[in-house]
Amino acid sequence: MIYTLLTASVPLILAGLGAMISDFSGYLAVFLEGAMMLGAFFVWVFSIWSGSIFVGFIITLLITGLMGWLLSRFIRWTGANPFVAALALNIAALGITETISVLLYNTKGVLRSPGFPAINGIWFVVLAVALVFLAYWVIYHTPLGLRLRASGRSPEVLLQRGIDPVRYRDGAWAVAAMLAALAGGVLTVKIGAYAPGGTNGQGWIALVMVYLGFRNVGGVALAAVVFTLIERVGIEAQAVLAIPSTLLLGLPSLLALLLYILSQLLRKE
Repeated sequence: MIYTLLTASVPLILAGLGAMISDFSGYLAVFLEGAMMLGAFFVWVFSIWSGSIFVGFIITLLITGLMGWLLSRFIRWTGANPFVAALALNIAALGITETISVLLYNTKGVLRSPGFPAINGIWFVVLAVALVFLAYWVIYHTPLGLRLRASGRSPEVLLQRGIDPVRYRDGAWAVAAMLAALAGGVLTVKIGAYAPGGTNGQGWIALVMVYLGFRNVGGVALAAVVFTLIERVGIEAQAVLAIPSTLLLGLPSLLALLLYILSQLLRKE
């Protein structure tokens, strides 16, 4: 039960960490859903192409990290609204995956192959736990983490010291995109195929995890696990209580909204 819960919560933990890192830079990366879509698709494509899931993940992380960095640079160069620009990536991601899928595989549907490498889910749990501890150490115990937090809270302090705070947004968005793509790749590996829409809105939910976890590394990870537990309980309850499937599809978003409201109420007390 615990193992199943942890493996199910890994994508949300990873994407939640990416969201929190971007939030520290002063600009929440709302493109996480799109980055998860791209990660889920590219991990399948490059793993099949190379015959190695490790290579598939590395290439995917490099591509998505570059996209996150370029998007932040584009905002700097053009003065575009960060929210609108990041939102555009979510829309573009769907078109990118569908176009490449049609060109390479002549379908927009599910992609399966007996040659897709498999990996034990325990390694994803280990990876998620390691990244949580690494993020905690970097953010709270290194000069890099201090400057990242200052870039969002007090950018004028960095400017007075000759440090450009926008550079930390560039890096934070690159890391956020990579973590979201990693989360999407985990979803693909778990089912052994690429399924369009398989992210199920987890990129959006990850944004809420930042506030459910009170903008704390451990809090975000715990919020992701608790959210996954509640979601799974709701799914199990469908069989017993005959919950309509349409309501079940909206359950994740409803839970995220309710938990967000609860977190804000607790913060005010």
